[in-house]
Amino acid sequence: MKKIELLSPAKNLEVGLAAINHGADAVYIGGPSFGAREKVGNSIEDIEKLCNHAAIFDAKVYVTLNTLLFDNELEQARKIAWDCYNAGVDALIVQDMALLMMDMPPIALHASTQCNNTTAEKVKFLEDVGFKQVVLARELSVNDIKEIRSKTTVPLEFFVHGALCVSYSGQCYLSHVIGRRSANRGACAQPCRLAWNLEDENGKLLIANRHLLSLRDMNNSKNLEELIDAGITSFKIEGRLKDADYVKNTTAYYRKALDEIIERRSDLERSSRGVSSPSFVPNLEKSFSRGFTDYFIHGRQKNIDAPFTPKSMGEHIGEIKKIDGKRLTVKLKEGITLHNGDGLCFLDENNELYGFNVNGVEGNVILTSNVISSGAKRSREILLYRNFDIVWQKFVENSNGNRKIAINLEFSETSDGFKLSSENVSVCLQCPKDIAKNPEKALETIKTKLSQWGDTKFIVENIDIQLDTIYFIPASVLGEMKRQLVVELEKTLVENHRAARPVETRHGTSLQTGFPVNDLSYLGNVTNSLSRKFYENHAVTHIDDGLEKTMPEGEIVVMTTKHCIRYANGMCAKETGKPATPLYISNTHGRFRLYFDCRNCQMKIVFEN
Repeated sequence: MKKIELLSPAKNLEVGLAAINHGADAVYIGGPSFGAREKVGNSIEDIEKLCNHAAIFDAKVYVTLNTLLFDNELEQARKIAWDCYNAGVDALIVQDMALLMMDMPPIALHASTQCNNTTAEKVKFLEDVGFKQVVLARELSVNDIKEIRSKTTVPLEFFVHGALCVSYSGQCYLSHVIGRRSANRGACAQPCRLAWNLEDENGKLLIANRHLLSLRDMNNSKNLEELIDAGITSFKIEGRLKDADYVKNTTAYYRKALDEIIERRSDLERSSRGVSSPSFVPNLEKSFSRGFTDYFIHGRQKNIDAPFTPKSMGEHIGEIKKIDGKRLTVKLKEGITLHNGDGLCFLDENNELYGFNVNGVEGNVILTSNVISSGAKRSREILLYRNFDIVWQKFVENSNGNRKIAINLEFSETSDGFKLSSENVSVCLQCPKDIAKNPEKALETIKTKLSQWGDTKFIVENIDIQLDTIYFIPASVLGEMKRQLVVELEKTLVENHRAARPVETRHGTSLQTGFPVNDLSYLGNVTNSLSRKFYENHAVTHIDDGLEKTMPEGEIVVMTTKHCIRYANGMCAKETGKPATPLYISNTHGRFRLYFDCRNCQMKIVFEN
């Protein structure tokens, strides 16, 4: 039986709890530091609270310890690893191989996507040195994943939803060379979301002020079963900077989609317990997105980029027919209802995003919060989007997920009172035994009270009352027994989850298998002596410092990406038959040369130091 894991992001404890409650089988969260999101750190105390809550549902917590480390940070990272293990964390997601060379706790290590996990050879190496799960590169196709699966056995994790890094993860240095804010150190300034100009070799302006490197958001909700059959078992939602409402919606949506697959296939099962019941209808288009793409899962395709705005467009709801000051005449799609306070937007004649709020609706006329300028008017129809649905949003905000574990109860008597049992856990309570004057009514009362579990994490499927004599039992007695049983059940479930964590061993200090290449440039991201020693142990003969440690002279490839600006803008050499001569992107942050590797269908951004 193949266990399927839905893995959701957690910015903090609140978001992590929301993710678990809305159906996540696991969450990933940053620790106190070194978590690839510099501004999102969490205390060990909060992580332990999240672990305890998740363990009740047999759900897992993974802590991201996935930045590159300097020598003076190694000991702190090691201590954080031990603190996380003692707090109940199930695995650490890491990038720096130094962590395999240290006195680490016996905790599972997962290879971050920032390890640049693009080939079967790389994934097999990571499996051989002790990684227990590998996060694959987002750029892979279904066939690429099948190839990796055919040559490895380690569980494979894949991003299925959320924001896309335009570069191969771990191979982007654009933010670092512009402002010394390293993506590999958790401080990316996201220059890929900025507007850039595109010029040819002679400085001729080809495209002005467009978000040429900004991609749409990943959405693989329709490809889940294909990914399962290709070998993916962990389905990851991006978003460790996202708030609870986003995580609730995306988690609930993917939970439902995966459950529909699992329920009709006998070879699959969920990797955690408990059923969630959100108080809203999940809808991916209602949460933040720049439009959707399934990226390269089925090969290269058009319209993976979002060149006009890096902001959320939301759901397409209709068309604007006429603009008259604060009045818009519209044609809405069937089933769309607008509400005062909704946020709407459209692209104006210059393809700039224009947003406003709904102040009223009169038939097919929307009263807007501000005057729509004449510059936004166009003779042709304008697509209208809703990026904030105020009514739906309130349902999401009020949803607690209501995740419940089904239990069976057994109620019996003892010599001096009664016993309530479930799942091999029992509580006993001493109390007087008063024979019921109306046994039928008393029995019905016992059943009714024992079936009511309120806002606990449990729901009763069956009650077995084993009483030879029917007693009158006060509601307060039954209530206290249930309260004690909840405490004991939760305690036992947490203890059982922690005890089931396997004791992991790793092989960083000895030569078990050779690294796929024997020469590492700065692209190998080696920034400390232990990671250098790790690669030496695995037959790498030449190792350059990582860019964050030593900036080399001359030309530097600061980004490698499968997104091709030529292809996206009708200038692909394979399509036009013209040579792929270098182009340049520029803005106030500098000018960078674009090199097109057409044989491998990649674009490289080059900086001259």
